[in-house]
Amino acid sequence: MKREYQDAGGSGSGSSAAGGGVADMGSCKAAGEEEDVDEMLAALGYKVRASDMADVAHKLEQLEMAMGMGGVSAPGAADDGFVSHLATDTVHYNPSDLSSWVESMLSELNAPPPPLPPTPAAPRHASTSSTVTGGGGSGFLVDLPPAVDSSSSSYALRPIPAPVVATADPSADSARDTKRMRTGGGSTSSSSSSSSSLGGAASRGSVVEAAPPATQATAAANAPPVPVVVVDTQEAGIRLVHALLACAEAVQQENFAAAEALVKQIPTLAASQGGAMRKVAAYFGEALARRVYRFRPADSTLLDAAFADLLHAHFYESCPYLKFAHFTANQAILEAFAGCRRVHVVDFGIKQGMQWPALLQALALRPGGPPSFRLTGVGPPQPDETDALQQVGWKLAQFAHTIRVDFQYRGLVAATLADLEPFMLQPDCEADANDEPEVIAVNSVFELHRLLAQPGALEKVLGTVHAVRPRIVTVVEQEANHNSGSFVDRFTESLHYYSTMFDSLEGGSSGQAELSPPATGGNGGGTDQVMSEVYLGRQICNVVACEGAERTERHETLGQWRNRLGRAGFEPVHLGSNAYKQASTLLALFAGGDGYRVEEKEGCLTLGWHTRPLIATSAWRVAAA
Repeated sequence: MKREYQDAGGSGSGSSAAGGGVADMGSCKAAGEEEDVDEMLAALGYKVRASDMADVAHKLEQLEMAMGMGGVSAPGAADDGFVSHLATDTVHYNPSDLSSWVESMLSELNAPPPPLPPTPAAPRHASTSSTVTGGGGSGFLVDLPPAVDSSSSSYALRPIPAPVVATADPSADSARDTKRMRTGGGSTSSSSSSSSSLGGAASRGSVVEAAPPATQATAAANAPPVPVVVVDTQEAGIRLVHALLACAEAVQQENFAAAEALVKQIPTLAASQGGAMRKVAAYFGEALARRVYRFRPADSTLLDAAFADLLHAHFYESCPYLKFAHFTANQAILEAFAGCRRVHVVDFGIKQGMQWPALLQALALRPGGPPSFRLTGVGPPQPDETDALQQVGWKLAQFAHTIRVDFQYRGLVAATLADLEPFMLQPDCEADANDEPEVIAVNSVFELHRLLAQPGALEKVLGTVHAVRPRIVTVVEQEANHNSGSFVDRFTESLHYYSTMFDSLEGGSSGQAELSPPATGGNGGGTDQVMSEVYLGRQICNVVACEGAERTERHETLGQWRNRLGRAGFEPVHLGSNAYKQASTLLALFAGGDGYRVEEKEGCLTLGWHTRPLIATSAWRVAAA
């Protein structure tokens, strides 16, 4: 006969002391043995000898004290929560007798409880479920603890011991009854009376074993324990970072057997994470796999150019980085063109021409009327041989006509900026000799770093720019060092950089979802964000998986660009406080912009997420002889 009782905070029965716990009471004696049993307990279906009542009552009193001591003092509050969880959710099957059951309960309560984690300050994500499978094909469904926000945590990278999972014996499981404990979240797992810490400063796993009834002690002695390991998602996150860095180290050492074993673990570990961490790990895992298996896609340079422009447009819409780049560069150009009647802008990456309507409008509103504006747009050849550059020029010409600006446009198709020559960028020779000389500005947004893949290409381009004597040169580049000779250093820097970049995408999309939930579905998974993630993912793949001339995403820091431009004969132009104030105002208008930060650094402006600068705008001019 099986009976189930749950604690309701009431009292016991008969001559036993009142108890605040859960009791399944029963006794089992040899067949034919006659004993004097307590009548009141017998009426409830339990057989307890009258001679044992005093001992049982004493043990019940001890049990009541152990289970009630949580209300004595504040430090015991955690113990009270632990005991109430045990008492409320534990279901006992066929205890051999009341006395031995009370002893087992006392041993459970006297065991040191597992350390409880401190109350987190940051909001927690919904818990995720995972199936931990023992040997013999027996699986146990357990609830993993809520994930930890990777954006607010700094992981201490140190070796983590692997969890131990013993092999389960199916025959032993079927031969004995088990005691079941609910682990939270509604799922159940085989458990025992003890929990142990797996180690690690901020992560914890519980290992619990099934304890057999006393009447089946002999069978249980021959059966191995069946532990269930509950892995914290923060621990899985630390293991994920360790796996990524260890795989990068193995790649650098050309130990591809170890790298292959590690790269196979990354998708499983990444799946346990949520949000930006999962996406970043997936892209870095894919890039490592391409490097380990030496997989190179077919040559699709022309197709990539068209697709890259599409991704660039979505990246422009989803976050403020390109808007900031265009705004700050335009502000520097506008100030350089003050009082000039004929101006010429050379754009090293015209793409869809999104930067220039704002500058045209600002020039149209200038006191004294707008100047004559000429634009030279440089772009790669198109796969379908269409003249995409002329289409961009036609749209800009229509806009300039609307706001009454004298506008001229010329498109230059070049596979690389190194193909440009000074005469291609010179002022218009057909102009009247009496006209005011044309003032030139050169603009480069995320273009110069690609030249570092070709020896001498950057020096040639900077020499070409120097030859046309521009009034100002505006340069926007990623604020990161992804051009290190050490693969591990490059991998580590890019992992930190793109983790922050993806965090900013998540934060920005959350702000947009709050402002317009019907448009985005409230999940931050709009087309612009997804395509922006692909845009960044392609950069990750290039930084990690490619080498030589194929590795074009060779980002360098502002200090490194300062040295390169200084050697080429340029000196910095201070971006004024007016640009800083207006850039800050621009970010305030961007949904979810609370995490973005504009900083002024030695006359340059940087935009970052919280404390990490991500892009930098600088302005230059030809140094005085």
